[in-house]
Amino acid sequence: MRQLAVARHAARTASEVINRYFREGVEMREKGPGDLVSAADVDAEKAIASVIHQAFPNDAILGEESHSAPADSERLWIVDPIDGTTNFAHQIPHFAVSIAYYERGVPMCGLIHNPVTGDWYSAIKGEGALVNGKKARVNPHATLNETIVAMGFFPGMTPETKATFDAAQEFVRAGVHGVRRLGAASLDFCNVGCGFYGAYFEYALAPWDFAAGRLFVEEAGGKVTTASGDPLPTGRSSILATNGILHDAALEIVRAQLR
Repeated sequence: MRQLAVARHAARTASEVINRYFREGVEMREKGPGDLVSAADVDAEKAIASVIHQAFPNDAILGEESHSAPADSERLWIVDPIDGTTNFAHQIPHFAVSIAYYERGVPMCGLIHNPVTGDWYSAIKGEGALVNGKKARVNPHATLNETIVAMGFFPGMTPETKATFDAAQEFVRAGVHGVRRLGAASLDFCNVGCGFYGAYFEYALAPWDFAAGRLFVEEAGGKVTTASGDPLPTGRSSILATNGILHDAALEIVRAQLR
């Protein structure tokens, strides 16, 4: 698929920018409480957009930093130049470039790349998911007491954060092997698709946080809905991603904490 090849080229180009800042350091600033951004985010998004528009000059781009095309654009690229900026700011090598291509609201391909580890995760609608060129598949865990669950939340004790902690307690009561919060939503989706987690949930995500990752999970055999069990919109949403088998059990817990 040409769009996936372009996404890979864009991610490589952005990674050169990101790795330079990661090595040399960059000044961080806050867009909002606990919501960090830097020149690395802005420059990486510009690099991605440049590659996309060279190949597809008429396509729209929705990005976290500086591109704000409508989410219902017919041919839409959804971009997060650095998913996990807080990790990046603290020199934790767990963050990713996330690029997805949508047609008429349907994800057609997605690419996620960790610039530091060099890991690549990709998916094409109807053709499966790959991690570093090998087929990715969700795990076969049938009960919550066989698996690990991941969660995410923004800084600050918001209603969503409280709901997240309440849900985490319920997962612990259900006997899960552990609850993880690693701080990069796109890579949490990848860990579900690769079989490391049985479920991942978050109560408030922007489209650039989940656009590529949701397709990776679905093409790896999993299921992704909102935290209330509805189909995902293209805009801001809650998220529940699972191996599919555990979806109803996990949904019962995360839906009960919705405020």
